Amino acid sequence: MPSEKILEAKKKIVADLVADYKEAQSFVFVDARGLTVEQDTALRTEMRKNGVNYKVVKNTTLNLVFKELGIEGLDEMFKGPTAVAYSKEDMMAPAKVSKKFADDFEKLSIKGGIIEGKVATVAEVEALAAVPSKDVLLSQIVYALLFPITKLAMLTKATAEKLESEGGVAAAPAEEAKAEEAPAEAAPAEEAKAEEAPAEEPVAVAAEATETPAE
Repeated sequence: MPSEKILEAKKKIVADLVADYKEAQSFVFVDARGLTVEQDTALRTEMRKNGVNYKVVKNTTLNLVFKELGIEGLDEMFKGPTAVAYSKEDMMAPAKVSKKFADDFEKLSIKGGIIEGKVATVAEVEALAAVPSKDVLLSQIVYALLFPITKLAMLTKATAEKLESEGGVAAAPAEEAKAEEAPAEAAPAEEAKAEEAPAEEPVAVAAEATETPAE
């Protein structure tokens, strides 16, 4: 029988993990048996760099912790040595780092995980790992939002330049036509005036000649 002191120590470990795991956005459980010291060091370094906590925990302790958290159905995952990767900042980070090193190191295998409070299979963990990171998603969203505006601005500018170009070419022929039409209109007007003026004078002379004898 374990001593009272040992039982209290185990209870404290479980309580501390429960308090810590409550804030986690996701968990990935891996089997890291067979990794070299160098490989294990590289894995832990990459986990820290991405804001992921990574530690090996006894399966009996994990069962108690997740039961306290109200999550069950993990018995199959908690067979053999289990390392837990979890993050309080980025839901995708544990899956991404675990998948990357599982691809690189044959001895590392993903056992499953927990995503948003639900038990996840290996396939679901790998699917999460394939989702673009936050930075990539944000850049894609920004690009998607700005592209129509940018495209519209470019089209508007191109249209304006085209119209300006066409207007400049068309202006010259219009002015030439105006210059050619003006003399043509003036000449008939002058000719008409010259022809009408003599026609009025004989009428006036004839009228005077007719009126004088009557007096």
